[in-house]
Amino acid sequence: MSTKFTDHQGRPIVAVTGMGVITSLGQGLADNWAALTGGVSGIHRITRFPTDGLSTRICGTVDFIDLPAENAVERSYAMARETTIEALAQAGLSGDFGGPLFLAAPPIEPEWEARFALADRSKPSEKPGDAYNRFLAALRERPDPVFHEAVLFGAISERLADRFGTRGLPVTLSTACASGATAIQLGVEAIRQGRAERALTVATDGSVSAEALIRFSLLSALSTQNDPPEKASKPFTKDRDGFVIAEGAATLVLESLESALARGATVLGILKGCGEKADSFHRTRSSPDGGPAIATIRAALEDAGINEDAIGYINAHGTSTPENDKMEYGAMLSVFGEQLKAIPVSSNKSMIGHTLTAAGAVEAVFSLQTMLTGTLPPTINYQNPDPAIELDVVPNVKREASVSAVLSNSFGFGGQNASLVMTREPA
Repeated sequence: MSTKFTDHQGRPIVAVTGMGVITSLGQGLADNWAALTGGVSGIHRITRFPTDGLSTRICGTVDFIDLPAENAVERSYAMARETTIEALAQAGLSGDFGGPLFLAAPPIEPEWEARFALADRSKPSEKPGDAYNRFLAALRERPDPVFHEAVLFGAISERLADRFGTRGLPVTLSTACASGATAIQLGVEAIRQGRAERALTVATDGSVSAEALIRFSLLSALSTQNDPPEKASKPFTKDRDGFVIAEGAATLVLESLESALARGATVLGILKGCGEKADSFHRTRSSPDGGPAIATIRAALEDAGINEDAIGYINAHGTSTPENDKMEYGAMLSVFGEQLKAIPVSSNKSMIGHTLTAAGAVEAVFSLQTMLTGTLPPTINYQNPDPAIELDVVPNVKREASVSAVLSNSFGFGGQNASLVMTREPA
């Protein structure tokens, strides 16, 4: 292979040729980018289900398009379908895609309302208290194909594969908040290893429900600053108190640079490096010393073959939880040292909330758009800076700046960390 199209390790350079996105700010990249750079918040009061008695009553759900209210699989699939249509159109691809599909999807399980309904059908002979056996018995007794598909983990990717003609067995993964970035990493690796010339990487999450809200509330992870909703997500501030749960999806079309240029595609950016490390400190909490996050960022920079001083902008994980923001700041400071003060660092989650499984891909799209447009999105609600976190967060108002390399961080519940390095040009 010509060295013109290979990186510092002799691997094929991976280009991005198409992007699509849906968040609480709107459908499509144009509407999202206009709102994001305008400092608009998509956070609002929950109307999908009753919130009486709940400490958190706000979210960033996608309520402006027709999505099934009670079915997380259908909502997730619909958003993934729409972002993929947009990304393929931008990439100039039609017909069968012809490459592998890597999908980040929320963990699928029946909610309690459905479980109780099924339990009512179960046989009295089942052991009392053995809820799972009763659940399976009810499904055996009265098969429900629609419900069964709704709780199949691979159902979304199978439907996307059929719709867009991807090649081989579609891969579905769920690594918590790092999922979207991990899906992109798998696409990059498939191209680098010569297994494909192009890959479809999709991340989607339409799982906001009363049960999800309660579960995260029990972990003390959600903001309870309900009034006004748009002020609740305030990353890196002194009065941050938790993240705002949200929905969204994003699709990126990845291609070898050689393939993209051969067919005359517009190259939107380069996936230069990927870093991934596990954190075994706790099931939900990150290691306080930030060790795994530090290693993840360094691994991404090493994979990209660039030094710390090449990064011109950081799209932070920036959840707005007290512990996670502190940990991420410490990790970035360990890697970048004193020069961190001069690197703009903003959090998209201040406006769109935390899109969970989709977050890594959504923020990758916005990171690429930052380089394409020369506009840095702000971190809104930055009124009360945390004196222990010295960052240039692009406070409250967008900024024009030419950026040639971006770092995007995704640090997930359960110990999965992923960082991506994206550049404007191949070199």
